[in-house]
Amino acid sequence: MHANEITRRTLLAQTGALLSGLVIAGNVRTAGATSPTKSAIAAGPAGAAGRITLGGDMTVNRLGFGAMRVTGTGIWGDPPDVEEAKRVLRRVVELGVDFIDTADAYGPDTSERLIAEALYPYPKGLVIATKGGLVRPAPEKWERDGRPAHLRAACEASLKRLRLERIDLYQFHAIDPNVPLEESLGEIAKLQKEGKIRHVGVSNFDAGELERARKVVKVVSVQNRYNVADRSSDPVLAVCERDGLAFIPWSPLSQNPRESNAASRVALEKWAQGRGVSMPQAAIAWLLARSPAMLPIPGTSKVKHLEENVAAAALRISPEEMKAIG
Repeated sequence: MHANEITRRTLLAQTGALLSGLVIAGNVRTAGATSPTKSAIAAGPAGAAGRITLGGDMTVNRLGFGAMRVTGTGIWGDPPDVEEAKRVLRRVVELGVDFIDTADAYGPDTSERLIAEALYPYPKGLVIATKGGLVRPAPEKWERDGRPAHLRAACEASLKRLRLERIDLYQFHAIDPNVPLEESLGEIAKLQKEGKIRHVGVSNFDAGELERARKVVKVVSVQNRYNVADRSSDPVLAVCERDGLAFIPWSPLSQNPRESNAASRVALEKWAQGRGVSMPQAAIAWLLARSPAMLPIPGTSKVKHLEENVAAAALRISPEEMKAIG
């Protein structure tokens, strides 16, 4: 079957077939089972998205998982069904996803804790990326704290919750307007030199801020809001493409009809309807086609939605279709 003829039903069927093959091989981790090997993770359905390397030495499948939603309402506290959240996290690995993104602000602390409870001891090759620099004094409140002392304490607390000796990718969540970014990232650079961080990423940075950050520490990734309707981070994406940084888009599905590229969102919806796939699947496929620097991290709290998202790794949007979408 030609890639452009893949439908939603076909995608899900392929996902099931690939997973069945892994189960037969005995390499998939389920409750009480041993951890999968690195090759087993890479061979899963998420591997259809291809691979991407961060920092020259850390290669993962180009479709990750964002673990923000395995928390309670408003990204606060425990989820309504803790065991379902753990099933989602285990299923993430079963489906070949080997890059999980989280943050200490998700819960706060809840997402990191559940990741460890569900997946520790971690499968070989699994990369867990987390973030520090936002604090949650109350539900619906997100405040920035880029003080060096806070970032050190936050990183060390994340290490404990995740049961890690070193965090593979530690991202500065957002710049604190009261603290020069050089001071914040300077402390993160110290933590890296101490062996507590492998690679450093930044989040919610514009191109000028990224340039300043790279004078302080080697930055391997940028995590910004990006989707078919909101491409305000195109200048940052261009830097990532030029210099070999990974671009990790959050909010892959726009719901704002007033955004500058809203017409493209409508065009993508029509494309999805024509292919018989869901809009979330189309949004993921569009991101993967948009740039080889992209490392999408769609998140969900439901196994069913996770399986649909990962199935989108096999979708292909042709250059002609991308041009038509705009």
